[in-house]
Amino acid sequence: MSGAVRETWSPVSDEYRSVLKGLQETVGACMQCGTCTASCPNGHAMDVTPRAMWRMIQFGMLDRILESRTFWMCSSCYMCTLRCPRGLKLTSAMAALKRLARLDGNRAARRNGAFYEAFMEDVETHGRVQETSMMQRYFLKRKDPALPFTFLPLGVKMLCKGKVHLPSSVHNGVLEPLFAKAREMEGMS
Repeated sequence: MSGAVRETWSPVSDEYRSVLKGLQETVGACMQCGTCTASCPNGHAMDVTPRAMWRMIQFGMLDRILESRTFWMCSSCYMCTLRCPRGLKLTSAMAALKRLARLDGNRAARRNGAFYEAFMEDVETHGRVQETSMMQRYFLKRKDPALPFTFLPLGVKMLCKGKVHLPSSVHNGVLEPLFAKAREMEGMS
């Protein structure tokens, strides 16, 4: 249903349709028990609970979901998937939403996706998050020259408290094979 609604106002790629269909099939059997939301360690930071999100997918409310930050907050801990009484692959559904957001390209998806991509690239490159290089990546992806200045007060506070570390090359490249294998398994390479 959602794919048909979306097609009335914008062209949709075959890849988008395929990901959306798989997503709808994944959450189609959700009985709205709330176990996923109760299990999520990041649930408190989400603007739409996972349970509500699955229902919204069932009702074809994809635009509202893609504007939220919920699926970007997923840390892929698999707690929702492990505890789901229906055995639904909810962590895979979150990953599918990230793929849909990249394919959709709305403003919120670009903003949230830029941070997610900068974070993951930094982990792949350094083996952990290096705050300064991650934020540089994020600022470059956002392509907004004024954006770094909005983070300046926070950066100074963090620097004064010893919470910001300068990049280190100790673990550079150690996770690259792992990320390459994950991309291969997801059909993204």
